[in-house]
Amino acid sequence: MKIVILDGYALNPGDLSYDCLKAFGELTVYERTDSEGQAIARIGDAEIVLINKVPVTESLLAACPNIRLICVQATGYNVVDCEACKKRGILVTNVPSYGTAAVAQFTMALLLELCHQIGLHNRDVHAGGWEKANCFCYWLTPQMELAGKTMGIIGFGKIGMAVGKLAKAFGMEVLAYNRSQCEEGKQIGTYADLDTLLAKSDVVSLHCPLFPQTRGIINESSIAKMKDGAMLINTARGPLVEETALAEALNTGKLRGAALDVVSQEPINADSPLLTCKNCVLTPHIAWAPIESRQRLLDTVVENIRAYLAGKPQNVVNP
Repeated sequence: MKIVILDGYALNPGDLSYDCLKAFGELTVYERTDSEGQAIARIGDAEIVLINKVPVTESLLAACPNIRLICVQATGYNVVDCEACKKRGILVTNVPSYGTAAVAQFTMALLLELCHQIGLHNRDVHAGGWEKANCFCYWLTPQMELAGKTMGIIGFGKIGMAVGKLAKAFGMEVLAYNRSQCEEGKQIGTYADLDTLLAKSDVVSLHCPLFPQTRGIINESSIAKMKDGAMLINTARGPLVEETALAEALNTGKLRGAALDVVSQEPINADSPLLTCKNCVLTPHIAWAPIESRQRLLDTVVENIRAYLAGKPQNVVNP
């Protein structure tokens, strides 16, 4: 059995090992695959294909008739044409919850950066700002306490609920908007409709999947419903946010700040309004990246393949 990884660098920049996959067959790892033609040539007659961000289209599937299993090394699988796979009897699996702790932790790190501008003050001290201040302390931006504030979480699945628990530990009230409700969620926060959440939240944090109905959920209209001076955090998917509308809200002061680990085009375009607007913290899609979470992801991919070969597939997203 042949196994091909098309963009190995995404999960493993060199600190993990793919050798665990060799037990299943002949393994070939490509660090990057830049075009569909290149992907087709590299897949060849392989039966199992592992991808992170390489698109899997109907035309690719038609050119590679031996594929039986596509393992997405991520939670999101919108790069794969799942319906086309289903028509051809190809299973698609993902890894649903490897990064819950890491993403929740990073969400709070972004929030604390917005509240305190720690990076700015660190750079200023190293540049001599404290020496010249002639006082025991100073601050370059308003400082904000989280206790008593309201965190509105859009998407209250595993990651959203983990963020809610951390927010409560900081003394925040938690509002949640989700398609469905569960008892665990009710113990963490209060479910609300979207308009209520937007109107009452001091911080809005996005943790929902990217579906047609959630694309652009943060837009000019929804921002207008938010509190003046509220903050936005996105560690989910870039296209959830209409970036021009967000940049305008930051520049006018409607929003106090935003912190985004994901953007609509990755890597970010040089002309993105987010690069030049006020009070916008940007990080390069790293919330998921601790080695612990990446190892957990790889371990689950191994289990997905093992389960498939045993005739008991798991984490299938196109049943």
